[in-house]
Amino acid sequence: MRELVVLGSASQVPTRHRNHNGYLLRWDDEVILFDPGEGTQRQMLFAGLAVTPIKRICITHFHGDHSLGLPGILQRISLDKVQHPVTVHYPGAGQEFYDRLRHATSYWDNAEIVASPIEGASFSAETSAGRLTALPLWHSLPTYGYRLDEPSARRMIPERLAEHGISGPAVGALQRDGRAGDVTLEQVSAERPGQSFAFIMDTGLTDAVYALAEGVDLLVIESTFLTEDAEMAAMVGHLTAAQAASVARESGVRKLLLTHFSQRYADPRRFLDEAAAEFAGEIVIAEDLMRVPVPARRPATVER
Repeated sequence: MRELVVLGSASQVPTRHRNHNGYLLRWDDEVILFDPGEGTQRQMLFAGLAVTPIKRICITHFHGDHSLGLPGILQRISLDKVQHPVTVHYPGAGQEFYDRLRHATSYWDNAEIVASPIEGASFSAETSAGRLTALPLWHSLPTYGYRLDEPSARRMIPERLAEHGISGPAVGALQRDGRAGDVTLEQVSAERPGQSFAFIMDTGLTDAVYALAEGVDLLVIESTFLTEDAEMAAMVGHLTAAQAASVARESGVRKLLLTHFSQRYADPRRFLDEAAAEFAGEIVIAEDLMRVPVPARRPATVER
């Protein structure tokens, strides 16, 4: 299963209908929790989600609406005695905030929590789902966006294997070695593109925004403001719905999810209308507890 569960979609101030941020990505057996804001643990209960499968927690920055739920999540992980290590990625410049949140109150620490601070202009880590990368964004304090890339693979074509008389153990050898006699792997298989996901919060427009979004299947991106407040957005390091949608258009994104809405706007349809004028692809306006599937895999490319 590959889907994003929206646990919260508000910005600085939660509303009656929108909790603080929280996004859980289920990617086969890799489960990543992004930006657990205040109340994330309870939102997970409403969504029918346990903390047990979580393998990673990714913090973009240490503003409260993106991180105040971290203590509760970590304590619940210990309470449930999660058996595997849980890695927490976060801006290294905010180490003092991580340290405070990590042990915000007294509790029995029964889980292995691995701190993974991010420093410098880029970061990458290998996961069971592929490569997780992070790039610095532009905000009022150190902030990183994240991207997950599944490696490409190859799908064997039975008809072509038969044409070349390859069967049984020889198929495995061909996959392993890339060649069986005069037959190459490319002659009897098709490239299966890997899928990709990007998570971008609290930032003005920078080159890193486009780099993170480039060609992804699902882009989750903040759209705190509407164009009528673009000057304020630029001043405080946020995006408008139109800017987020233009990023999706210019980056060749397949599916766009807008979130992190300011409480000043009562009608979320305004975000959709503004984004649709810039991006012709699929647009999702985040609602708390919604489940958003990653788009189906692109067709395999058959070489002639």
